[in-house]
Amino acid sequence: MFRNYTCLFFILFLTQVISQERDSNNYTYNGNKFSKKKVFDEAEMSYRKAISSEPNNLKALYNLGNTHYKEKDFDEAAQRFFQTQKETDNKFQKHKAFHNMGNVYMQQKEYVKAIEAYKNALRNDSTDDKTRYNYALAKELLEKEKQKQKDNESKEDQKKEEEKKNDQENDDKKDDGDSENQDKEKKDDKKSKNEGDDNKKDKNPKKNQDSDSNKDSPKSKGGLSNQQMKNLLEAMNNQEKKVQDKVNAKKIKGIPVRGKKDW
Repeated sequence: MFRNYTCLFFILFLTQVISQERDSNNYTYNGNKFSKKKVFDEAEMSYRKAISSEPNNLKALYNLGNTHYKEKDFDEAAQRFFQTQKETDNKFQKHKAFHNMGNVYMQQKEYVKAIEAYKNALRNDSTDDKTRYNYALAKELLEKEKQKQKDNESKEDQKKEEEKKNDQENDDKKDDGDSENQDKEKKDDKKSKNEGDDNKKDKNPKKNQDSDSNKDSPKSKGGLSNQQMKNLLEAMNNQEKKVQDKVNAKKIKGIPVRGKKDW
């Protein structure tokens, strides 16, 4: 009796498994048809139903990843390809999953990840020319990206150096300008001081003239300069000489002339 129940249970379980597998395959088949027609939303729905009916349906999982890739949903695509290679021991399936993962990373310009994915693909099938080509292309693009980044860093450093140089030149100009302003202020102050002294001198010209005269002709004790005293003495001597000349002339006129007497 127990054997009969066990056998019946096994038959029901097997039937259910077969039914689920059949349904999953049907959903996968429908998904493939929609995918060829580029009806990607229907294809995605069919693949999801296939996986729900049979979680181990790696074909549906892989094709779902391809659908996401065609829809440019690269993050979802990479996740499905990763699940595919993880769940299978088949090298052919692993190779295809890793190859497509590399394609996803190439689209995202994540060349380091793409190179690693292509490497794993080649480890499972080293004869695939497409994988080898994509691997070489990913390496080349990575080198170009590094060179571009290096050039940009060099330009950035050069730009910073030029900005630093310009700042230094501006600081030097500012310092020169401050020095010129200070020199100008000193000259203006000196000029103002000299003009002030000249103005004071001009306000009392008589005093200045007297001061200059005093420098040229020192004064005697009587208040007259030496030159004035000299001129006065010469004038007095001349006057005295004139008076003396007159007196002498009169004396000569009154003296009788000595000579023979007239009769």
